[in-house]
Amino acid sequence: MKSLLLCYAAISVVQAFPGMADLAKNLAARQQPDNSSQLLGDLVDKPDSSLSPTGSLIKKLLTGAENPEDFTTSYTSVPDIRSAACKADTCCVWKHIADEMKSKMVTRDGQCNGLARSCVRMGFHDAATWSLKTGPGGGADGSLVLARECYDRSVNRAMIPACIQMQMWYDRYRRYGVSMADLIQMGATVATVTCPLGPRIRSFVGRKDSNKPSPDNLLPSPFDSADSLISLFADKTISAGQLVALVGAHTTSRQVTTDPRRAGAPQDTTPGVWDVAFYGETLDPKAPRNLFKFQSDINLSKDPRTSATWQRFVAPRGQGPWNGAFSNAYIRMSLLGVYNINDLTECTKALPKPPQNPPPPPPPPTGFSSDGTSLTDV
Repeated sequence: MKSLLLCYAAISVVQAFPGMADLAKNLAARQQPDNSSQLLGDLVDKPDSSLSPTGSLIKKLLTGAENPEDFTTSYTSVPDIRSAACKADTCCVWKHIADEMKSKMVTRDGQCNGLARSCVRMGFHDAATWSLKTGPGGGADGSLVLARECYDRSVNRAMIPACIQMQMWYDRYRRYGVSMADLIQMGATVATVTCPLGPRIRSFVGRKDSNKPSPDNLLPSPFDSADSLISLFADKTISAGQLVALVGAHTTSRQVTTDPRRAGAPQDTTPGVWDVAFYGETLDPKAPRNLFKFQSDINLSKDPRTSATWQRFVAPRGQGPWNGAFSNAYIRMSLLGVYNINDLTECTKALPKPPQNPPPPPPPPTGFSSDGTSLTDV
């Protein structure tokens, strides 16, 4: 109550003192509610008695009552994609798709490549175009490709090669009932586990597609303040701590469009490995000069609402906590704007297993990939 009264008092005297408008804005931003356990889509109004097994599982995942990672459930063998056995198993086609995706996401030395990092980014950019304030429309609905947002919105254009690849997969597999929305999200979770040290995030299929453009201006900027980022993601039901976990995906990032003069510059020294170097190196004023640090990441790393979580993910003990926190937050992200959650099917068993022997970290990069794939911001 005291904090609310302080905020109200600041707003009430905005006209009396120069600069008070900015103070009021900052105070309001710091009163963001924690929506991080809020249910999503059709789960919001469904009683437990009406939940399917998958709906019940996702409810537990969204409220933090279930493990968001699964390293054990997998296929020992997979039927031919044209067989009756495969047709009878919703996840069978996804095993075929995931195997093909993986084959295109790794370099010769086992690290994840430009397509992998682009697919991670595509998962974010399709799903994050949703907000509590915008209502139905947007979110994980495939519109990134189907509504040509990849081509028509400048924030997405670095992903055009990956969007072309996703369209090719869609054209090949849509006859088996595959949606673009699911392809994009499965691409993100396949890429994440394909990157050495990455988590195996529980994955679901059955989302519905939309060819209608999603609401614009709902994606973060690399120049955003901590206040702006925390407020933006609170409206997506993602807490400040979950936001810190999600931006860790910059561990595999190579920026292209933020500063075209330094296109290809990585955001940590191991862009082919899903490690926590990003967190420590963002904080380190003596980090290699060839790294590219987003101002938005620096702002989050220093803000008192997020700095403790940031420090928790720093090496050498941060890998496990980060993988779990990222998985939890990404499941929520991947379900934004999905209104048939109760009808989804879990297909985590289709994901690749993590690499058994992760490759050693590469030498400090020169700014360009060795595998010839496109380089993109993440």
